Order: sequence, then C-alpha cells, then structure tokens
Amino acid sequence: MSGMHLSKEFFELIKAIGESKSKQEEDRIIASEILTLKKKLDGSSGGGGGMMMSPGSPIPSMGTPGGKGGNNALSSKKKAREFLVRLLYVEMLGHDGSFGFIKAVELAAAQSIMHKKTGYLICSCCLSPDHEFRFMLVNQMQRDLISSNLLECQGALVAVTNLITSDLVTTVSTQVIGLLDHTSEIVRKKAIIALHRLHQLSPDAVTMDELVDKLRKMLCDRDPSVMGSTLNAIEAMARVDVRPFKDLVPSLVSVLKQICERRLPSEYDYHRIPAPWMQMKIVRILSVIGKNDSQSSEGMYEVLADCLRKADEAGINASNAIVYECIRCITTIYPNPVLLDAAGASISRFLSSRNQNLKYLGVTGLASIVERHPKYAADHQLAVIECLEDKDETLLRKTLDLLYRMTNPVNVEFITDRLLHFLRGSTDPYMKKDLTGKICTIAERYAPNNAWYVRTITELFKIGGDMVDPAVATNLMSLIAEGTGNEDDDEEADMVLRKQAVELYVSILGNPPNRMPRVLVETLAWVLGEYGYLSSTMTLDYIIDSMCTLLQSGNTAKLGGGAATTRRLVLSAIMKMVAQHGSCPAAAAKCIDEYTKSQDPDTQRRCLEFMAMLTTAPYLLGEVFPIDASLEDVEVDVGLSFMNGLVAEAVSNGARPYQKPDDDDDDDVYGGGAAAAGASAFKMTPYEKPSEKTYGQGQMHGLGSTSMGPTGAANVALPPGGAMNAHGGGGVTPMPVAPPANDGLTLRSTANVWGKKPAAPAPMAPATNSFVATTNSFANSNTINSPTSSGGYGGGGGEGGVGRPGGG
Repeated sequence: MSGMHLSKEFFELIKAIGESKSKQEEDRIIASEILTLKKKLDGSSGGGGGMMMSPGSPIPSMGTPGGKGGNNALSSKKKAREFLVRLLYVEMLGHDGSFGFIKAVELAAAQSIMHKKTGYLICSCCLSPDHEFRFMLVNQMQRDLISSNLLECQGALVAVTNLITSDLVTTVSTQVIGLLDHTSEIVRKKAIIALHRLHQLSPDAVTMDELVDKLRKMLCDRDPSVMGSTLNAIEAMARVDVRPFKDLVPSLVSVLKQICERRLPSEYDYHRIPAPWMQMKIVRILSVIGKNDSQSSEGMYEVLADCLRKADEAGINASNAIVYECIRCITTIYPNPVLLDAAGASISRFLSSRNQNLKYLGVTGLASIVERHPKYAADHQLAVIECLEDKDETLLRKTLDLLYRMTNPVNVEFITDRLLHFLRGSTDPYMKKDLTGKICTIAERYAPNNAWYVRTITELFKIGGDMVDPAVATNLMSLIAEGTGNEDDDEEADMVLRKQAVELYVSILGNPPNRMPRVLVETLAWVLGEYGYLSSTMTLDYIIDSMCTLLQSGNTAKLGGGAATTRRLVLSAIMKMVAQHGSCPAAAAKCIDEYTKSQDPDTQRRCLEFMAMLTTAPYLLGEVFPIDASLEDVEVDVGLSFMNGLVAEAVSNGARPYQKPDDDDDDDVYGGGAAAAGASAFKMTPYEKPSEKTYGQGQMHGLGSTSMGPTGAANVALPPGGAMNAHGGGGVTPMPVAPPANDGLTLRSTANVWGKKPAAPAPMAPATNSFVATTNSFANSNTINSPTSSGGYGGGGGEGGVGRPGGG
C-alpha cells in the first residue's frame, strides 16, 4: 500500500464497501466514515499554525510556510488529499459530503500539482452548477491558465470544462483562446475541448464564426492528437449545423487518405490498424456532410471505398468497427451503386458470422441500407430470419425491427408468418405490444388480398388480442361489410369474402381456445350476427346453440374477460340470428330469459324488449334486425310525419286538436315565440334592495315558524319545553295580532298528540293585551286561535291548546 500512497484506513474502507452484503450494511459503513472524515478534516488544518492566505490567492490555505511548520502543512495537505478522495466515495454512494467541499476548494489552490488536481477533481465531481464555491475557484483557474507550468495549464483547462457555468464563460474565454497557440500539443488539444465547451455553454460569448475559424486552423495542426481533438468538436457542431463545414470535404478526405496510407506515427496504431478512432470520426463527419448532397458525396466515394476495403481485409474488432461506420456512411450519403454493393458484401459477412456482436452489426447495417434501398433485403432474408432463433435479447429486438423494415408486397406473407410464430412464443409484454403494432401496420400496408388480411388479423386477435388497438377490429368489420368496393361487379367478390370470414369464425366457435381475448369475441359475435346465415359448414341452429353455450358457460376467459359490453354484443348477435332463422330455438329463449334478470340495465332492457317483440309482434323482427344492413344510413323523420294518419283518425273520432301552450319552451329552441321577436324569455330586472335588514320574514312567517330577531330572541310564543330565548329565560314578548275570523278552525280542548303530555295548566292571570299570538307548528292554516294567556301546545281541555276540536 505504501507504493500507492494510500493509508491502511483507506484500503480497509474500499474493502469493506466491496464486501458489504446489503445496502443497509453499506450505509452503516459510510455513516461511520462520515463521522471519521468530519473529525479528520477539522483537525487536518490545525497542525501547522492554522489557515493562511496564499500570495495573490483569494482562497485560504492550510499551515504556515517554511521550517517545521511548512513540513507540517505539507503533511497536512497529503492527509487532506486522501480524506477528500475518501469523501468522493461518500458522495458516489449517495450520501452528503458537503462538509468537506471547502477543503477541496483550499486544495485547488495548493502549490503541488497532485494536490491541485485532486482539489479540481473533487470540485468537478461534487459541486452543483449553482454552488457558491464555484465562484471561489474562478480566480484560481485564471491564474493557472496563464501559468508557465504546463501541468497547471492542463489542470485548469480540464477544470474549465467541468466547473465553468454559462454566466462565468466570459471570465476565462480569453485565456482559453490564447492557449490555442501554446507550444505544447497537450495544452492545445485540451484548449480545443475547453473552447468547444464554452461555446456550448454560451454561444454569445464564444460565437459560431469564431469557433469555426479556430477549428479550421487546428484541423491542420502539425500534431495528430490536436487534429483528433478538433475532429470531435467538428462532428458535434456539424450535427447541429452542417453548412459551415461543407467546404471541408477535401481536407477531411486528405486526412483520411493519409491515415489509411499509414502516414501517421506508429503510436497511433491499434492492433495494426492505423488510428481507428480518427478514421471513424472522419467517416461520421463525411456522412453528415454528404447527406442529400450529391456534389459533396462525389468527392468522398473513392476514399470511402479504399477505407472499407482495407478495414474489411483486416478482420479484427477495430477494423470491423470501421467497416460498420463505412456502411452507415454509404447508406446515408447520395447513393453510389458500387459502394452499395461493397456494403452489401460486408453485411453478408457479418450476418454469416458466429459472433453475436458481428451479427448485430450486420442486422443494424442491413436495417440502414434497406430503409433506402429495399432491393438488398432479398439476398439476406433467410439469414435475418435465422437470427430470430438466437437467444440474445438485444439481437432479437434488432432483428424484429429489421424484418419490419424489410417487408414489401412480395415477402409480406412470409415475414408476417414468421413474426406471428415468434409472437406466439414470446413472453415479454413490451416486445409483444411492439410486435403486435408492427404486424398490424404491415398487414394493412402490404396485404395481397382481403381474405389474407382477415385471416392474419384474426390470428393476431387469437395470439395477442389484448394488445391490439380497438380501431383495428373496427377496420376489419368495415372491410367485411363494405368489401372491395361499391360497384355491382364487386358484389360477388364481397359475398365470397363474407362467406370466408363466416367460415373462419364458425371454426373458432366450434373449437374455441381456452382463452379468447375480448376483441376476438366481439368481432366473432358481430360477424356471425350479421352473416351467420351464409355458413355452409354449420347450420344457424347450431351456431345459435354454440353462442348460447359460450355465453352461459361461466368461463370468463373464453368470453374475453366477461365484460358487460361483450355480453351485450353476444346477446345482440343471438337476437339477430333468431330473426334470420325465423324462429327462436329453446337454447336462445332460455338464455334471453335468464338475462332479463341481469344486473346490467342495458342488457336487461334489450332482453325484455326482445321478448316482448317476440311474443306480441314477431313480424317486426325482420325490420328491427334487417339482414346485411350494418352500413345502411338510418333516415330520421324529425317531424314525425308517419303519425299524421293516426292524429287525423283521432281528431275525426272527437279528440281535441293539439294546441301549443303560450309559454312553450320549444319556441325558444326552434326560433319562434318571444325569442324570435327579439324579446328575452328571462326577467332581467334586478330585485329592489331592501330598506332594512329583516330576520325570519320568509314564507313561513306567521305560519307557526319561530321568527328570530337579531339577538336570537323569539318573537312568538314557544311551546312548553321548547327552545328558550338567548338569555336562557322562558319569557317571551307577546305580539298583538288581528282577531280571528268567525269561521276559523277551533283547536280548543284538543289532545296534544305530538309531544309529551304537558303539566296541568297554571291559573290564568289577567291578560294585559287584548290578543296574544299562539302558534301551531304543524298547522296548515294561517288561522289564529282565541286569545289565551299561555300560548303553545295546550293541555287537555285548556284554552289555546292544540288537540281534538272542542265544542263551543
């Protein structure tokens, strides 16, 4: 461990993290490490006399310079460097290490290049883009960018790409541009990368024209590494806007030709392949420039053919990568027959390889060439089909996508059959859904005839009906109903198609699978309900019995999950076939009778209406369920003219003619009456504002309801035991009222049947007023009783009580 400059504690930490058996154990290790690092980092800056300011640096540093204190500071920084690396592990494992970020900022200002790089590394990995510590590093990076030390310049350039944000670009852009002319190729290479990053962050600070001018110059640099870094920036920018690089084709072709001819130093070779990464970058740039541009493409045909040939001859992984990029470039640029043939030969070699990685390259390359040049697919169709038997999941997905792209009117039947076979054995729901959609698409686009389309979609319903778009079933039913066209010459072909569809679904009904998706059951019910009479292999009686058996089996898996809508469709199909048959078989009658008690209101209503029609007016079945009328337009008689005869007959027999009421709302709807005259049917005049607040003055005022004043006190007498006033007292203020009429309802001497039997009435006191109001909460009249001294519910025989009418 001494050679790696790591302490035993660091080694034990890494070992413990690697050997942890659970996330909880790992969290305990990191929590313990956080406590240790907090203590260590707090103590690492105190051994050499505390913190000090480095000359010209705004960042405080640790220790004191010179003598014994300087040695302590150096030792402290070495320890802090290791502690910060350990802090990086804490952050990588998802824990908070912000307590040590200030130490990383301090270490970035150290004189030692190793400490400086460590500080920049920790800041780059841990500080968020809006962290306040980033501003503390700007001055330090500016000083390092103009330093004469190459290592400090390199470290600062790397830090610029990771730490500078869009609002800080202008603070370092001048120094970075100046480093493009540095004597060291390493600095120039990193300066190109940093300048491109600054342009991405702030296109206004580092403009497009300025950067393109610098890239053109650096592309011709005497050092190949600088040229390679320039290619990265050119590729990224060309994908955004290719126009500034259109005239670079001769330069790029020249560079690629020099690489293929091995004019670069041997240290750029990889397994005897000259600079493979540079070749791939240049080929990708050429594909972007030459896309839909015949003039630019003509200048790169020769070098692409040479590059493809030499890479194909090598036969190793690095050269295969170059071949793949050449194939993609050839299929992207303006087409050249010679290059396309060469690319097809390379694809064939990939597909015939036993290496799955090369097969994947072949499938991907063939997908790119087939998209624009379908004729090359026929030669490799069988090889692609064999890839479906591979166990590699990634290769399977890519092969299915390729087959979808390869499909055309010639091979649609073969490819669709293979895709259905693969779908039948697949268990991945995402792959099945994607494949189901592709089969529907190619069946609709390239179907050779309508009968094949019906068979294919029906088979798809059986295999993956739950993943089929309901619109596919609707289109299928429309095709069966409409046929090939509306001309008379096509009627015979349409009838043949319907018979074939009926025989197909009759065979499914005769031997139903253990599980039928909902879309299959509903389509089957519709087809047999409309055209079941066309079957020549099964009588209509047998079809009705089979449908009833399916509906009453109780096996929801065979009934598409047993949804209420599915059952309604099956019942409607049975009713249609009964109408076609002319009589109702016993099985159908029993089934419909059972569903008259269904909990689904729609299903129950249909069955009840059908039974009523069957028993009272069977001659109407043919009109309610007409044969082959699914697409006929329904004519609606809005004026109900068919009832004119009935109305005339009724009037002649003495009935009173209908007279529309004056306030009929139909006038407003159909443009008559007040609305037609321009007057509004609503009263728009607002209510008058009341002069003063009133309480309890509603419709029930004076009809026995208790009217409450603002203070909550009762204004009328309450029954004994009733609600008291707001102050808790039982007294009320009597109100004078008009004397009752002679023919008013007399409620004297009546028993109280609504509440408890009241106590004996108290002796009557002399009344101070002529009349006292009494209330009857349950009276339906506004009659006021005779004057008494104690209103409310009176006792038996007492005056003013509510009870049985008394005499007198």
